[in-house]
Amino acid sequence: MAQLNFTREEIMADHPYAKRQEEVGYLLHGGFDEHGTYLSPRTLHRWPAVRAWQSALKARGWPVIDASVELLKRGNYPNARQEKFLLTNNIGQPLWNSLTITGIIEARGQALCNFEAPDFQSIIVDDISQTATGHLGKGLLYAHGMDEGGDPNDSSVGAHDAMWFAARDLLFGKDAYPIPEVPESIGRPDEDRPPIKISGVHAQLIDLLMNVLMIEVRAESFFSFCQTIMSDPDLFTDRREDALKAAELVGRIRIDEAIHVGYLQTALSEMRSFTFKTVDGGTIQGKEFIDPVWTDMVHWHSVTQADVAREQLRDGLRDGLVRSGAGELFEQFDRLENIADAA
Repeated sequence: MAQLNFTREEIMADHPYAKRQEEVGYLLHGGFDEHGTYLSPRTLHRWPAVRAWQSALKARGWPVIDASVELLKRGNYPNARQEKFLLTNNIGQPLWNSLTITGIIEARGQALCNFEAPDFQSIIVDDISQTATGHLGKGLLYAHGMDEGGDPNDSSVGAHDAMWFAARDLLFGKDAYPIPEVPESIGRPDEDRPPIKISGVHAQLIDLLMNVLMIEVRAESFFSFCQTIMSDPDLFTDRREDALKAAELVGRIRIDEAIHVGYLQTALSEMRSFTFKTVDGGTIQGKEFIDPVWTDMVHWHSVTQADVAREQLRDGLRDGLVRSGAGELFEQFDRLENIADAA
């Protein structure tokens, strides 16, 4: 029978690396086996745990919720054709900004290391000791925070924040443009969610898990976009090897992020199956309050926020090009939006 209960030490355990990851002067998390295959940090037991919890959930007759890019209703903006147009016209700052902002936001993910997960067993009727939900406070959230922003107790090893900066530096060189303004948050505000009938602190964590999961889904689309741009032989022709290395780095981040999608969708799927105690002394099945909140969360990230972000980026790019006397370039850029990248 598969192991379903894990210690914090097991959740945090690394593979035995033959070589550590180091790029562009950054010492980074993770490493490689003796064959040169990249191994994500802290996944020696995390992946077997997630797979075992998913199998146990399915054995009880409950599916794992969809957390694929199929949830997204909007493509990346700018699309690959538009980005290629900008880069071939020596307009690199939009991509520089995107990579920099992504790295800075990843660094904020370290906050998960300091997040105190409430005791879900206190409000769930079912035994959760052998589930992902029961392990949120036993290393799952902490490991996620370390993956994104590094170890709070050891700043010498970079995580996804440093990996994005390394990819950016490979493409453009260090300090090619000024650091851009970074959004305060890319998640849906708590006050925008439908009301939940369970205790506030537990409802807030469920909301956080959904927000983070949808951010991960959106990130998967951005990974694909970045690798397409970085691997294009027509771009970064004077730094072709560096650009390919940048694409490889993004690929490693992509591998790392898969475990985040895995445990988050597992925990939320489990919660749908559980019976919760409500604040008024009754009980409610998880799917009754989780499903409408999840539907609303998916729409906010895939439509509402995607449209707002597009307009902000488009307006900023238009204004910048018009000020520099290149307004005709913006018109050409704009016409490429509805042309499929594969055309």
